[in-house]
Amino acid sequence: MPAHWTVRHFSQANPADPGCESVPAVLRRLAASIEALGFVEIQDVVIESDLTEHGPWRSGAFDFHLPEDEH
Repeated sequence: MPAHWTVRHFSQANPADPGCESVPAVLRRLAASIEALGFVEIQDVVIESDLTEHGPWRSGAFDFHLPEDEH
């Protein structure tokens, strides 16, 4: 186990308009972002929602580290 490492954070949300409540849409956005990063070690994934005039507005975030972040 490394003595320490850098943990990076990335978040995304659905557009704040009708359809913003879609959990599958925010999961697809997060999955596409993770795939675009290439090989990363995911630490956690969190889905949140805020209330808007259109209903719940879904967003998601993940913490990760890259192989070169390990020291």
